[in-house]
Amino acid sequence: MAQNTSTINMKATVVGSNKQPVVGAIVSSSDEIGKAVTTDALGTFSIEIPKNEVLSITAKGFQTKYITANQQIGEIIIAPEENQEQVSLAFRNVDKQDLLGGISSVNVKELLKKNYFTYTLDGMESFIPGFNGNSNWGMGSYMFMIDGVPRETGNVMPTEIEQIVFLKGANAVALYGSRAAKGVVNVITKRGVAGKSRFDLRVNSGVNVPRAYPKYLGSAEYMTLYNEARRNDGLTNLYSESDIYNHASGINKYRYPNIDFYSQEYLKSAYGSYDATAEISGGNERVKYYTNLGFATSGSLLNFGEAKTYNNSDRLNFRGNIDVNLNEFISLNADATAIFYTGRGVNANFWNSATTVRPNRFAPLIPLSMIEKEDAVSQLLIQNSNNIIDGQYLLGGTQLDQTNPIATIYSGGNNQYANRQFQFNTGIKADLKNVLKGLSFKSNFAVDYATEYTLAYNYSYATYSPTWNKYSGTDLISSLAVYNQDAKSGTQNVSGNKYRQTIAFSGQLNYDRTYNENHHLSAILLANGFQQSESAIYHKTSNANLGFLASYNYKHKYYMDLSTAYIHSAKLPPSNRQAFSPSISLGWRLSQEGFLKNSNVVDDLKLTASASILHTDLDIPNYYLYQGVYTGAGSWYGWKDGTGIQATESRRGDNPNMTFPKREEINIGFEGSFFKRLLIVNGTFFVNKISGNIIQASVLFPSYFTTGFPVSSFIPYVNYNEDKRVGFDFGATLNKKYGEVNWTLGVNGTYYQTTAIKRAELYEDDYQNRQGKPLDAMWGLQSLGLFQDQADIVNSPSQTFGQVKPGDIKYKDQNGDGIINGQDEVFLGKGGWFGAPLTLGVNLTAQWRKLTFLAVGVGRFGGNDMRRSSYFWVDGEDKYSEVVRDRWTEETKQTAKYPRLTTLNSDNNFRSSDFWIYKTNRFDLTKVQITYDLTDVLKMKSFVRELGVYVNGFNLLTVSDNREIMDLQLNVGAAPQTRLFNLGVKALF
Repeated sequence: MAQNTSTINMKATVVGSNKQPVVGAIVSSSDEIGKAVTTDALGTFSIEIPKNEVLSITAKGFQTKYITANQQIGEIIIAPEENQEQVSLAFRNVDKQDLLGGISSVNVKELLKKNYFTYTLDGMESFIPGFNGNSNWGMGSYMFMIDGVPRETGNVMPTEIEQIVFLKGANAVALYGSRAAKGVVNVITKRGVAGKSRFDLRVNSGVNVPRAYPKYLGSAEYMTLYNEARRNDGLTNLYSESDIYNHASGINKYRYPNIDFYSQEYLKSAYGSYDATAEISGGNERVKYYTNLGFATSGSLLNFGEAKTYNNSDRLNFRGNIDVNLNEFISLNADATAIFYTGRGVNANFWNSATTVRPNRFAPLIPLSMIEKEDAVSQLLIQNSNNIIDGQYLLGGTQLDQTNPIATIYSGGNNQYANRQFQFNTGIKADLKNVLKGLSFKSNFAVDYATEYTLAYNYSYATYSPTWNKYSGTDLISSLAVYNQDAKSGTQNVSGNKYRQTIAFSGQLNYDRTYNENHHLSAILLANGFQQSESAIYHKTSNANLGFLASYNYKHKYYMDLSTAYIHSAKLPPSNRQAFSPSISLGWRLSQEGFLKNSNVVDDLKLTASASILHTDLDIPNYYLYQGVYTGAGSWYGWKDGTGIQATESRRGDNPNMTFPKREEINIGFEGSFFKRLLIVNGTFFVNKISGNIIQASVLFPSYFTTGFPVSSFIPYVNYNEDKRVGFDFGATLNKKYGEVNWTLGVNGTYYQTTAIKRAELYEDDYQNRQGKPLDAMWGLQSLGLFQDQADIVNSPSQTFGQVKPGDIKYKDQNGDGIINGQDEVFLGKGGWFGAPLTLGVNLTAQWRKLTFLAVGVGRFGGNDMRRSSYFWVDGEDKYSEVVRDRWTEETKQTAKYPRLTTLNSDNNFRSSDFWIYKTNRFDLTKVQITYDLTDVLKMKSFVRELGVYVNGFNLLTVSDNREIMDLQLNVGAAPQTRLFNLGVKALF
């Protein structure tokens, strides 16, 4: 019977969900013989077993999979074990299930399958809690790292990234030392995996469409309202009615100009952006390699002059790494990155000029056809000009506008900005199990170089101011006044030379061992540091510390971590340059307890708690502040007529007792899975205080510590200010299948409150105390509307910010002294400077067969801002925007929303007050992407193993009561925000 039993020789490759081969997976049968084989370096295996026998495939970090041996299967995909993803923390990797709070991570490699993005941190607040786009937990000044080395966000593209880890809690950053005390965002780049060589290609083509432009008045309306402003100031009209009519009629735009910087005359309706990325990876058990080569280019909206073809940028990047196992005990890695960024432009700030150049100032171009043929002088100027635009025009200007942005873009030359980054990492690992089982050594050394400079051709050019006549009933130019000369030197100028060098090193002894299969113990002893030197900065930025970590868990049920760092900083006096930063974390997996172990509701539930004290020099603004300073370049005084000598003056006093500011924190967290992973939730509540911030405050010292003349101060910098933050973050993911559609809804949020709990201040009125108020407090006057008439002014408190007239802003006298001045400023609201007080992120995924839909949104609530740009604060010779249409006049005094116009300085109106404040609450639909997997329709799978196509839109929609104001605040003086519509293709060969 045994001879007659049908058998099958199964040959297959075991891969993970990312299609990477799984090395060392155990493939075993359940028959009496109990055959078992292990997958090789390519993930393949071969086993002969009875037909219809059940095989089990098991591998560390993956769910066990069972298949029936009834036919040949070329590829077996096994899913990663839930919560077994490795997360890169400070100097170690930890299984996701064993994290102890204050940590969030994003698997970028997986995310890119449905969400293509080009900026490293784009939309991260939609996928993880605690990060609000500006900071972790509202702390600000987080340290950004790439593979454990301090670098910049622009140094890495998402296609190069394996994982981004957000280290929010003090317990998570203790080992990094002083400069990481406000959190860390650590990017882990991709590395090679043993197996068949992969060639991944991704190509994108996008169109950028402006969301909105600022709206400025045309010439006729501007001139009319400028006349009104002059009359408000008791002056006569500057512009005649006939001039205003001619500008309004558009009969001759060269004689009666009406410059609209945002018209199609100067701008395109859209511009393109393109990028391509190629990835090559593979290797075997001995050597693994990874290479990423990317190129991206982007155009510009400008559509005239040199900017039409020269305004663009491109980025070429290369990243490569290799991992080598020299033998059973020693392995090493070598990484290299090169980034070449080049930005090309013209020698004019078009977008800033668009906010300042008034529409009637000059005609940008002078048509040759309108210059009288009989004017020999003008014709000679034309013949001698080197800048005939399009063969039809001279460059326009006036005596006051001898150079102007439009003329400069045509003939003023161009520039090229170059930024070059070179980064090198190398490391070695040694297994010291022959010395002590579980002991190993690891080191890493990195050297980065960054340079930037600008090359420019700066040309001078002539502009012409015409004298017009209408002798024959036709507008003609009688003569030209010329300013400057046409000249192209051909000399290329170099400016803005800068360089930066970063050197980083870490060396550590690791101990990792499990006793009796239940007691998991690990420890790290390390030395870590980095130093950055920059051109024109005397003192290098340094971070150096020793660290120790001891971590224990029992059956992945009870956890305890102890992290400590002994830090050093040259910013402190020699006697206080070292400090000890301890942190302890505890964890308890309740779901492993008897009362929950067999629950049908709770799959997994863990509670965590941490307490930490971290010392930091981040908030010490400079070196040597503990030393007193004298200067010989003080006030001038004379001993006799005609001579003078500068006094030696003190600028600050000594403080040999200056110490580190410190972050003291407690955080409590939870994470859980319910109803067979239908619902996954996590959250953290945190309270932290930063005490001992460095200030130089006169109110802390007697008045004789400062002198009048010569002006001297003996006041030292001291540890004094204290800040407090209280808040929580949360995340929830709902997974549900309806019919053939798999739905995933993720909601993540961060809320925090800040308080200045200690301040050195001496205000006459308590309501002005900064102590007790938010750290991002906005201060200003409280408005009572606009003065309606002179009687209203007479019957109101005296305003001290300049002469006021009807139509100016009236303020509340807070202290009742009958005078409006700085003592009447009050707290107006939170500015959200460290990120909005409440941030909500949403991501929705729907997958139907090979089609995937993704929508991403971010809400920001609780912040305020002030309308303070030149678009809103208009006086003097400023350009008028459409907001002045709501100005105060005698006819509109009951409905006016804007102060009267003036040609003088309006110091009374244009200052911080609630008249200008607005709420920044908003919800943005930041991304929609549709992806389709074309792999199954391929006829050449032996060549193209995978193929997908996707379309997406970025920055699509903003829902807010003040959307237009917020757009204007970003668009005034800068290139406008755009919506990006993109088509992409990805392929695996």
